[in-house]
Amino acid sequence: MRNLLSIPRSLLFYPTFYIGSVPYVLAALVLMHRAQGPFRAVVRGWSAWHRTCCRWLLGIRVELQDPVFKPGVLYAVRHESFFEAIDMPRLFRVPVVFAKAELLRIPGWGKAGESFGLIGVEREAGAKALRKMLSEARRRVAEDRPLIIFPEGTRVPHGQRRDLQAGFAGIYKLLGLPVIPVAVDSGPLYHRTWKLSGTIRYRFAEEIPPGLPREEIEARVEAAINALNA
Repeated sequence: MRNLLSIPRSLLFYPTFYIGSVPYVLAALVLMHRAQGPFRAVVRGWSAWHRTCCRWLLGIRVELQDPVFKPGVLYAVRHESFFEAIDMPRLFRVPVVFAKAELLRIPGWGKAGESFGLIGVEREAGAKALRKMLSEARRRVAEDRPLIIFPEGTRVPHGQRRDLQAGFAGIYKLLGLPVIPVAVDSGPLYHRTWKLSGTIRYRFAEEIPPGLPREEIEARVEAAINALNA
């Protein structure tokens, strides 16, 4: 029955969410250089709109297990679908997200994302670009905002594991921040054309202190973000 209902639910979800997103996008483009408070509220509102559509149109609930929300922390989040990428402004208070640099080159959207606090990651970046990225991250941390990174670098299907991107350990070391790994199991419900109803869980692991060797931080984060990957 759940599989049968997924088709009409999804057919209702797609136009409702995307058409309903248009006013948020237009408001964000107007406000991003004028009023940061209202602009950030619009971005959070758009993320909340997505969560609302998932709940009432798709039948997807969100469950938080042992949540910890604090500034000055690098959250390492498992990435299985676009759900958690869209959900970050709803889940966290004005988060700063490390994102693929290509996303910031999208006309309109890229400028809005940069204004909100997305930090573009150039995988083949030189020393100058890396210094700029870290400087921007430190500036945002000084604003008492949490940093979010998807350490696998891309979406990974549920049930599979992938080595963490080498840049994660470098960012961890150079920023000198504690890490809180976050597991998420959105893939089976959301990463599909016909989305299923059910519960998407976020599981927050214990905080990992700064200064650990690369092998240890990578092993601990990989294990923690895959806690729901079964």
